[in-house]
Amino acid sequence: MHGRRPTLEKPGPGQESVWDYPRPPRAERVHRRAVLRHAGVVVAESDDLVRLLETGHPPTYLLPRTAFTEGMLTVVDRRTFCEWTGIAHYVDISVPGADPLRSVGWWYAQPDARYPELTDRVAVYVAPFDEIRLDDQVVRPQPGGIYGGWVTGEIVGPFKGAPGSQDW
Repeated sequence: MHGRRPTLEKPGPGQESVWDYPRPPRAERVHRRAVLRHAGVVVAESDDLVRLLETGHPPTYLLPRTAFTEGMLTVVDRRTFCEWTGIAHYVDISVPGADPLRSVGWWYAQPDARYPELTDRVAVYVAPFDEIRLDDQVVRPQPGGIYGGWVTGEIVGPFKGAPGSQDW
C-alpha cells in the first residue's frame, strides 16, 4: 500500500478481509450460483465461476461467455490492458425493449499465461444491472465505478475505489 494506511475492518465468522487477498491477484474456480438480471430478464446465469482476488478489492467474478443468453452479449471495439491479466475486450449487453448496457463487461480471449482460467470468461460491472445475485445474496458494486468487484456480506474492507483510496 502507498500513502496513508486504511483502517481495516475485522472479519467476523464466515467473512474474509479483502486485505488478505494476494498481489499479484489469484484466480480460483468456485461453484456458486450467479444470476444477472436486467429489464426483468435473466441475462446470464451460471454455477461455474472464477473469482479473481486482489489485495484491497472485492472479488471480481467471471462467468463463461456461454452463460449469457444468446444474442444479448456483443463484443465492442474497446480494449484495456491490465498488468496482471492482459488485454480485456469489452462487451455491451442488449435486452430487447431496454437501452443497451454499454461496455458493461469485459472478457479475455487470451489472458496472461498466469491466468488460463480466465479464458473466454466475462466479468461485469454490477451497478448498471437491475440485480445480480451470488447464491442468495444481492451483490453491491465496488465503490468508485472504476473496478468490477462484487460486494457481498461475506467480505470486509475498506475497498479500493472508495473516496480517498487512490493512495492505498
